Amino acid sequence: MSLLSPASLEYLRGAGNLLAFSAGVDSSALFFLLTEAGIDFDIALVNYRTRDTSDAEAEHASRLAQRYGKKCYITTAELPTANFEHEARKVRYAFFEEIIRNEGYQNLITAHHLNDRLEWFLMQLTRGAGLAEMLGFEEIETREGYSLIRPLIRTDKARLRAYLKEHKLPFFEDRSNHDETITRNYFRSRFANPLIEAYKEGIVKSFDYLERDKKALFDLSVRERHRSFWLLQSSGDNIRDIRQIDHVLKREGYLMSAAQREEALRTKDCVVGRRFAVVFRSGKIYIAPYRKTVMPKAFKEACRLADIPPKIRSYLFETGYPLSEKKRPSASGPEAL
Repeated sequence: MSLLSPASLEYLRGAGNLLAFSAGVDSSALFFLLTEAGIDFDIALVNYRTRDTSDAEAEHASRLAQRYGKKCYITTAELPTANFEHEARKVRYAFFEEIIRNEGYQNLITAHHLNDRLEWFLMQLTRGAGLAEMLGFEEIETREGYSLIRPLIRTDKARLRAYLKEHKLPFFEDRSNHDETITRNYFRSRFANPLIEAYKEGIVKSFDYLERDKKALFDLSVRERHRSFWLLQSSGDNIRDIRQIDHVLKREGYLMSAAQREEALRTKDCVVGRRFAVVFRSGKIYIAPYRKTVMPKAFKEACRLADIPPKIRSYLFETGYPLSEKKRPSASGPEAL
């Protein structure tokens, strides 16, 4: 049985792909598995210099890429220890997305696997989350300007390690993964890993069923989409509406907190995390990256006639939204948006 998802391989074949590489077990296994499968890709690594081997890992990545004829992008980021995991993720994805924009890649490949998924699920379960939050990452996600692909989502880490050892392939061991003062490591070693070791097949099937349930329950009522601008149909039910909003923002690469969900429902007109405007208006939900842009009076007037909320307008103006083709909604005719 292949360790890589057939759906992911089909998506990646013939496309411009960038692999998020760390030289650890997961990304090293993925590097060689993708190579075996004939998938073209380049690699990118962030050197946080948190370990004695950090520089050696970066050098290894560069040599590996050269050996296999791949481009290798490396950056160094030394971050404060406070809230390191969160800050490291921000730096990492900003780096990857900059490369994708500048070099024209279509897909970002990450080495998230079954253990990661169960670890996330259990962490969210203990925090009082719903189905969408507990499932967390999906195999294929559409983000602004690229797709995020996780080909190992159904494969457990033990199989990845066994694959590397069987084929005598190089990798580095990240000792920080055993530090249980880090919450995700605690959940991984105490709960996720033992559960997968004992019940792996059932867990894989359960995630497949939960994915189907999520799609049935939270199928987005998308009325229109323009780049990262979303227009949804409000159901009038707060729970369903916030699930839709949460799902859209997750697809845009942003995870809402419980406080942000409450604010969105309470105000019906807010900016989430200083990044996304979320506005309820006339039975619709508008979502777009939040911008502050000077706009021509004619465009603002056209937005007013189309009943587009002020917080949404700047992004539509910046991205060339074809507002001139939209007509003002009427009670008798079809709505413009």
